[in-house]
Amino acid sequence: MREINLPEFPWDTLAPYGDTARSHPDGIVDLSVGTPIDATPEVVQDAVRESANSPGYPPTIGIPGLRETIVEACERRYSITGLTPEMVLPVIGTKEFVGTLPTLLGIGSGDTMMIPELAYPTYEVSASFVGASTIPADGYTRVGPQRLALTWINSPSNPTGRVLGIEHLRKMVDESRRRGVLLASDECYIDLPWTDEVPLSVLHPDVCQGSFDGLLAVHSLSKRSNFAGLRGGFVAGDPAVVKRLTETRKHLGFLVPRPVQMAMIAAYGDDEHVAVQRELYRARRESLRATLLQAGFTIDHSDAGLYLWATRGEGCWDTVGYLAERGILVAPGSFYGAAGAQHVRVALTASDHAIEQAVSRLTS
Repeated sequence: MREINLPEFPWDTLAPYGDTARSHPDGIVDLSVGTPIDATPEVVQDAVRESANSPGYPPTIGIPGLRETIVEACERRYSITGLTPEMVLPVIGTKEFVGTLPTLLGIGSGDTMMIPELAYPTYEVSASFVGASTIPADGYTRVGPQRLALTWINSPSNPTGRVLGIEHLRKMVDESRRRGVLLASDECYIDLPWTDEVPLSVLHPDVCQGSFDGLLAVHSLSKRSNFAGLRGGFVAGDPAVVKRLTETRKHLGFLVPRPVQMAMIAAYGDDEHVAVQRELYRARRESLRATLLQAGFTIDHSDAGLYLWATRGEGCWDTVGYLAERGILVAPGSFYGAAGAQHVRVALTASDHAIEQAVSRLTS
């Protein structure tokens, strides 16, 4: 039996700082994780309740209307044209998909994946699980002629909130196709832009030149629709790859529960709740960002998504300790790669009261 060498779960190392933050007289303000805390929209809750009586197995490809609704949402919200239902596959939350994609593609020992230099840890975990190696890079210029089995990009980025511009995306698409490597784009924060630079999907016609060949885009409802507890998202793109993934997932029984699929139809069919939620996050972001700047922090990137990528020009664990003494828990940048050694990731996923508490503690 092959031993699976998974890295230590990073949040376990944060526990002592959590204890320090909890010892604050007014309790902890936890800004370390990106777990939504606002209510799941009523339109989604209604769909779950109305479909709770679901005694049969749901189809892997999605119940009637789901993929069509996703196609319509992709054109309406992200200007993706030419997508058809056959190019879409619902998934059981996108962490599951990111974590299992190398397995489903048959990637294994001796293969190499390229992941972002600062990255959500699950990209590397997915490679470790199948015995593959990773190259951390944000483009092909540092990779050379090495053969790659899969390339991941993430825009807007977790943890940095960086948005990749159209020229960068085009170069990634062109070079991936030239090399014959599948390019997977994690776009889970695409609905939360904060600047004039609107994030583009890798499937946008100006990026992919009207062809989805060699491309996958991964989208999640967790952040935009407070759907994290329900687990739902989708992958779309290259029809041959989507077909292969569909067949494999059928064999493995990767089925999105029918009530969740009904909730996905409701969520992707309604834009109003997305706008409401974004404004909640905008207010929290503006308050916390201004306070961190006033307290001597520098905020880098953070142009989209649910995090502020902040630094005091010192080691990230020193900053984690500094904030923990004030009852505020954040994630050290080193969780996401060596390049994050002087940054911390500050989440916006806290209540208005919690954000007010953090602001008060940093300004007093």
